Amino acid sequence: MSALPTLFAAESQPDLALYEQLSRTLRKAILAGHLPLGSKVPASRVLAADLAISRSTVELAFSQLEAEGYLHRQVGVGSFVAIAAQPKPARPRKTAAGLSQRGKMMVEAGTCRDATSPFTAFTAGQPDPAAFPRELWGKMTQQRWKKDGERLMRYGDSQGLPELREAIAGYLAQSRGVVCDAAQILVLTSSQQALQLIAQLLIDPNDSVWLEEPGYLGARNALLSAGAKIIPAPVDHDGLNTELSSTLSPPKLIYTTPSHQYPLGVTMSLPRRMALLEQAAQHNAWIIEDDYDSEFSYEQRPLPALQGLDQQGRVIYIGTFSKVLFPSLRIAYLVLPPDLIPAFVNARAAFDGHTPQLAQAVTADFMHQGHFASHIRQMRVLYRSRRDLLLTALQPLSGLIQTVNVNGGLQFAVEVDHHREPQWTAAGQAQGLALRSLSQFYLGERKKSGWLLGYASLSNIQINSAVDTLKKCL
Repeated sequence: MSALPTLFAAESQPDLALYEQLSRTLRKAILAGHLPLGSKVPASRVLAADLAISRSTVELAFSQLEAEGYLHRQVGVGSFVAIAAQPKPARPRKTAAGLSQRGKMMVEAGTCRDATSPFTAFTAGQPDPAAFPRELWGKMTQQRWKKDGERLMRYGDSQGLPELREAIAGYLAQSRGVVCDAAQILVLTSSQQALQLIAQLLIDPNDSVWLEEPGYLGARNALLSAGAKIIPAPVDHDGLNTELSSTLSPPKLIYTTPSHQYPLGVTMSLPRRMALLEQAAQHNAWIIEDDYDSEFSYEQRPLPALQGLDQQGRVIYIGTFSKVLFPSLRIAYLVLPPDLIPAFVNARAAFDGHTPQLAQAVTADFMHQGHFASHIRQMRVLYRSRRDLLLTALQPLSGLIQTVNVNGGLQFAVEVDHHREPQWTAAGQAQGLALRSLSQFYLGERKKSGWLLGYASLSNIQINSAVDTLKKCL
């Protein structure tokens, strides 16, 4: 409604009466969808003042539009839009013109979009928002807002709120064996932003990057958008195969998910970790350690982070709260080698300033008061029970489906016959199952055929129903 004076001025035609000009303006706004069906139009007195015209002129325009069926008027209540907007014809898609070379590479590399609904059966990488202590979070948010609202409304530190960085450093030291202090933490909005920042600052066009094969699409896209030459580094039952990777072209950067390989779920063995650190030192390369859901290990205590073994400052550690708290929180972080801190903080300031301060402050309180550790323990028990239920439900399909590395995480991979996989995938998707094919995670020749099955966000009833649907599809 606030745009009506601008629209009215744009429609000005001296040869038309003012009420006809106003009628035309409102008619076009309704048909274009600017005034949706059922929305209330400003009172004639208010609109007359806004447009600097007489009230009688507005009344004439309203009466004409009511007669034409555009408005419905009720005495003492107001005037309301009576018809819906006209559908716009689909326009053919065109390639954006005038993009830079890097812009074109970003478009060509594509993106990695997470599902917006966590309840689609088998959606991977989704925690359960229903299990999050929302009332406690809301109470803590109100307390922080009341205590520090004025300060938190201002611009913040590009590196992140100091108390949150301190909480993260303490948590990582205790739970993941990460060796760092708060000065090495850079708070960001997502792990994808972290990958983009790394790619932009450390990669030049045609630099070689080792990427786990199969590997995370978000990392592949971020690196490709920076012009990197992606070299698939094979993964086996011990993680990234350092013996085979030693035959590859020397890398500028190595991307790995050692605690819980994505998508196969393998844990990189200690000898492989040490060998990878040695290779990075030999090639003067950086290692990106993406530790996206290491909190959820069900059978044994996870190995400490690769970063804790690094003696030469080669490892850049990525963590996120999206999997352990909730995705829309939009808080992730980097643990940086000291030499990289100034460049990354300056680049982050140039990109988007800082992460919202209120969310950072509440997260810091959540951690300092012990709620974070308690929540992780509870979710570990809950998600393990859902994993167990899914494994039990899949038992009748053991001749058709083979599970892979089910020891942790929010999902696990299953293998199926590669000849049948396309047909089964199509059938499952037609029935509403989120069957994410393993083939999309391979850059080179596909070695495994199957799906990534998420379970963490599904109730027991939903898990059983999803497996019943899958049985029918197979």
